[in-house]
Amino acid sequence: MQIMTAFEIIIAALFGAVLGSFLNVVAYRLPRHESLLAPGSHCPACNVPVKPYDNVPVLAWIWLHGRCRACRGAISPRYPAVEALTAALCAGVVLSRSSAGAITLGVLTVLVLVPTALIDLDHHLIPNLITGPAAILAIALGGVLDPSGEPARLIAGAAAGGFFGLAALVSPRGMGMGDVKLAAVMGLLLGAAVAPALAIALLGGILAGLVVAARREPGERRGVGVPFGPSLALGGLVALFAGHAIIAAYLHLLG
Repeated sequence: MQIMTAFEIIIAALFGAVLGSFLNVVAYRLPRHESLLAPGSHCPACNVPVKPYDNVPVLAWIWLHGRCRACRGAISPRYPAVEALTAALCAGVVLSRSSAGAITLGVLTVLVLVPTALIDLDHHLIPNLITGPAAILAIALGGVLDPSGEPARLIAGAAAGGFFGLAALVSPRGMGMGDVKLAAVMGLLLGAAVAPALAIALLGGILAGLVVAARREPGERRGVGVPFGPSLALGGLVALFAGHAIIAAYLHLLG
């Protein structure tokens, strides 16, 4: 590995950790219709503002032993986990791609899928305020940075959204329009790799549903359905790094 490449990966990881901290804010505030900018970071238990030195991604949670400095209230380990995951994913994008267009669309994929999965997991909601701007950015950035690949991504977005849209019409209780919009955005970001992403998502959704059904007590009424956004996010992230390899392996088996 060249020194410059290692330096770029380290910078990408640090940048990703900072972005992960912001994604935690998005996941918490957006579904509550709160501003993402004001007020600044504060403890949700005592509302005391978080000092800058206590807001360092991952490390602050470790040196505070997972507790607020002011009230000693517990801070969920999900916060540093999201920061570390986003850092690793951003570093992985830089490591696995060489062009500015591929890196930009890859990082944007991470920034869309991580908070979407968290919000859908907590609130059974995929906000239009994420999928709408993401679709616009995907088309704009793809058209500028990788114009030759844009037609394929547009086709993939239309196909993924159309496929899930049809599923939502056939079974509206099993598929929400938020899932449809997210699938379309994933097509705009991943191009042909959205095919294995959706296949993995469907498999993950089925497995999650079976696990929930198995844990339900006999005679227990069916509750709220299993959110599909996390499965889509998982499929999208796997496809981000291995989608084209999965397609190549599948075509090889057919050949």
